[in-house]
Amino acid sequence: MKIRFGYVSNATCLWEASPAKTLTFKRYSALGQEEGMQKLLSVTKQNIESTLRVLQYNTAHQIEIYRMSSSIVPLATHPEVEWDFVTPFKQEWKQLGDWISAHKMRVSFHPNQFTLFTSPKPEITQNAVKDMEFHYKMLDAMGIADSSFINIHVGGAYGDKESAIIRVHDNLKSLPKHVKARMTLENDDKTYTASETLIVCKKENIPLVFDYHHHLANLSDEPLNELLIQIFSTWSQHGTVPKVHISSPKSAGEFRSHADYIDFEFIMPLLKVLRELRQDVDFMIEAKMKDRAMLKLIEDVAKVRGVKRISGGAVEC
Repeated sequence: MKIRFGYVSNATCLWEASPAKTLTFKRYSALGQEEGMQKLLSVTKQNIESTLRVLQYNTAHQIEIYRMSSSIVPLATHPEVEWDFVTPFKQEWKQLGDWISAHKMRVSFHPNQFTLFTSPKPEITQNAVKDMEFHYKMLDAMGIADSSFINIHVGGAYGDKESAIIRVHDNLKSLPKHVKARMTLENDDKTYTASETLIVCKKENIPLVFDYHHHLANLSDEPLNELLIQIFSTWSQHGTVPKVHISSPKSAGEFRSHADYIDFEFIMPLLKVLRELRQDVDFMIEAKMKDRAMLKLIEDVAKVRGVKRISGGAVEC
C-alpha cells in the first residue's frame, strides 16, 4: 500500500509566495476601470508566478499532491467584472500545466462553502455553476482539465435534508457535463455524513473525497472499514487512487477546528484500517501549518513499524 502526501495552497517554507493575493471590488472600483484592470492583471500575474514557485518547491521535495488556491484570479466571477483572465496569461497558464504534467502531480481545487447544489434559490445554483466553470476554465487553460478534480461539499439541509438531497440531483442538471465529470464531493462535519454523501455520489457517478476528521465529527452508522470499501469504489471508474482529507482537532472544546499540525494518534485508527484494506490513497493535509505539517506527518508515519518512506512525499506500508 502506498500513501502520497500533499497540502493546501500556501508553502509556508517559501518567502512571499502566497498564490492568493487579492483585490477587493471596492478597491477595484475606486481605481477606475483602466487602472483597476491593470491592478487585476498585476495581482493575477503575481499569483500565477507564486503558484509556479510552489509547484517547483513541491517537485524539489518530491511532493506529488497539491491543492491550488481558488483565489489565483481575483474578481473572476464578480458580476460587475467577470474579466477574461485566460487570454493575457496563456503562456503562464500553460507553464503551470506543463510543470504539473511533466512531474506527474495530482492537483485539485476546492471552491468555498457557498458553491453548493442544495439551495432552493435558483440564483445560488447559478452562482455555483459559474464558480465551478471558473475553476474548470483555470484547469483547461493549464491543459490539465481531464486529469484534475474540483471538490465541493453537498451543501446545506435548509431544515429538510430529504428535500435538499432531491434538489441536489435536480440542480446538478444545470452543471455542464464536462465540468461535472471533474467534480468530487466531500462529507462534512455537521450536515451530510459520509454515508449520506456516498448515496449522492453513487447516483451521480461522482467520486467521494473522504474527510476523516469530518467523519469523526459527524459519524456514519457503518464500521469504518465497510464504509471505506464503498467510498473507494466510487473512484474505480475515474483513473486515479482515492483521496482522503487529513486534519485533527484544535482542541477537545474546538473539535471541528483544524489544528496547526496533525495529531498522529488521532489518525492511527484510519491508518490501521487502510493497511488492512491494502488500499493506495493520497492524503491531503488540511492542517494550518500546511507543508510543514505535511512533512512532519510523513516523518511520524515513516517511524511506524512496517512503514517505509519511499520519497520525500510518499510512504509504503
